[in-house]
Amino acid sequence: MTIRLSTKLRTNLAGDTGFGATFANGVIDIYTGSQPATPDAAPTGTKLGRVTLASGAFTAGTATNGLTFATAADGAISKSGVWSFNGLAVGTAGWFRFKTNAGADTDTDDSATKAQARMDGSIVTSGGDMNLSNLSIVIGAPTTIDSFTATMPGA
Repeated sequence: MTIRLSTKLRTNLAGDTGFGATFANGVIDIYTGSQPATPDAAPTGTKLGRVTLASGAFTAGTATNGLTFATAADGAISKSGVWSFNGLAVGTAGWFRFKTNAGADTDTDDSATKAQARMDGSIVTSGGDMNLSNLSIVIGAPTTIDSFTATMPGA
């Protein structure tokens, strides 16, 4: 048998009871190189930046400048507001790690553990999990995430 999800169920998973609630007010860290084999592993590469709302200062445990989402619809949820970061180091963006608000307090939470909800993905200029118009990151230079949508699979 094949498991199939209704549009409403997929919308709920992408909304307040699923993806959206898990990552509400979280952050995305951008790294060089290739992503680890699993999000349960420690990150690899150099951390190039931390995506927050409008590149604002972020403190875990508070909603201030954490990433926000629009209302989920048709099994998908998209970013809301301006998601951006200023470069922390020089390098080529290769992958990202989406971290929850509680799991983003310091880099020590990036140890190899199954206790944190995380999502890793590739970064390229086109056709990747995250697309950036320029993969070359420099210290202090702003980079904006133009679009971000998480879509729950259908039939």
